[in-house]
Amino acid sequence: MCMMDASRGGAHEINVVINDPQHKGFDNNSNNNNNNVINRDTQLHYFFRDFLRTIPVNKVLEEIVLIGKAACPVATTTFLVFSKSIISMLFLSHMGKIELAGGALAISFANVTGLSIMKGLCMGMDPICFQAFGAKRFSVLNQMYIKTFILLLITSVPITFLWLNMEPVFHLLGQDRVITKVAAMYLTFTLPELPALANVLPLRSFLRAQGLNSPATMVATCSTILHLPLNYFFISYLKLGVKGIAMASTCYSYNMNIGLLIYLFMSRDAIKPWAARNRANLLSIFQGWGPLLSMAIPSLFSVCLEWWWYEIILFLSGLLDNPQSCVAATGLIMQTTGVIYVIPFSLSLSISQRVGNELGAGQPARARWAAIVGVSIASVYGLLVFGLSVAFRNVYGKLYTNEVQVLALLSSSLPVTGLAEVGNAPQTAACGALTGSARPKLGVRINIAAFYLVGLPMAIVLAFVLKIGYRGLWLGLVASQAACASLMMYTLVKTNWRDQAKRAEELTLAMDKDDETELNELVT
Repeated sequence: MCMMDASRGGAHEINVVINDPQHKGFDNNSNNNNNNVINRDTQLHYFFRDFLRTIPVNKVLEEIVLIGKAACPVATTTFLVFSKSIISMLFLSHMGKIELAGGALAISFANVTGLSIMKGLCMGMDPICFQAFGAKRFSVLNQMYIKTFILLLITSVPITFLWLNMEPVFHLLGQDRVITKVAAMYLTFTLPELPALANVLPLRSFLRAQGLNSPATMVATCSTILHLPLNYFFISYLKLGVKGIAMASTCYSYNMNIGLLIYLFMSRDAIKPWAARNRANLLSIFQGWGPLLSMAIPSLFSVCLEWWWYEIILFLSGLLDNPQSCVAATGLIMQTTGVIYVIPFSLSLSISQRVGNELGAGQPARARWAAIVGVSIASVYGLLVFGLSVAFRNVYGKLYTNEVQVLALLSSSLPVTGLAEVGNAPQTAACGALTGSARPKLGVRINIAAFYLVGLPMAIVLAFVLKIGYRGLWLGLVASQAACASLMMYTLVKTNWRDQAKRAEELTLAMDKDDETELNELVT
């Protein structure tokens, strides 16, 4: 403010001098230059004033409230579900090093080969459901819920065979036999969780498409509270050890199912899949799978490609000098970024819901502002995370370990990973806008280009060729997120929202008619 006042005063004085008859000898070139500066300042002032006038402040504030109402319950639910693994790890850590290592290996393997796949496939129903709800075609929601449940149930079969044969596979990869045996036992007793996940994941999406996010939060809260005594009961009372922790984890998912189904039966707000006016006929369940698969498969690759990138970084960190410290630091950073990711992920889901609902309702302008506001919120969050990572880089690691080498690696790398969040947060939010407009294939192409054509080669070159070492791996992540964010922003800027609204109308109409040929054309 002081600088602006000073500049205005200076300009006024120049005008006085120029117009003073006693200064007729004043240099004309200087006069013209000063006038040009004043004109440029005036033009900038009017430009920003006109730009600010084009922003519908009331709509922006309304959109912030709507996104916040959708994102906060989703974020809380995600934190609570994430805490299940943390609680399991705490109980494993009190059982011994072998149990902790085996359980950690099993949980990581289950996440990569099971949960990520089922979550990715389930995300395929989101854009169709969001747009169908906005268009008030509720029978489409029921079709997507039932079909996604069947799809995930079928998917759980090969996952089951993989988990049952996990032990010989890890032996071939040279893993410790004792640790592998514990991990295999944990996975065996986690198998009953797969059918529960096959229902609870699409059920949560089914309710979220209707704007009903709070029920999942309440149910997750109750399930998390029950998770502690269940672990204690299986471990201390029944003396089941690692098996008991796996069984408690399975109970968590069944408790989520029971709670959400009770809500679905008792709620007056939720659409009832079994209601005569809404339920899908038996024939429709066996027809029209093309659209769901056309959304689910790209969503699967989009989720897995990013998850697997971090696993590759974990593997590469083991090839550096002092691999034990590097792997330990990577594990802590991955856990930290997982927690940080909850907010952008929740924003992404809420933006997807808002964009899909508005496009389905034929409101392209509101869909556009939902995307703009959501990405802006995510950008502010990314900057906040970067600032905190720089400020607490020398303190944060001490919460987990006293190892000097690990602390040094964390101190040097946390600002770099924080910088990556400046790109990660807005690109995740932008990906939600793509999902809401039923364009998951674009997200897959962008992820492949950013993470595997830019980021991964950059990480390898920086860490191993240029000898930057451990921090070079995370500089590769910065390159990935920068490329991904740039491509996402370019895609959103070039989006014709009116065309997307028309496309959403055609998509939901075709779903009602079970016209699979037309649907396949719309989603490709």
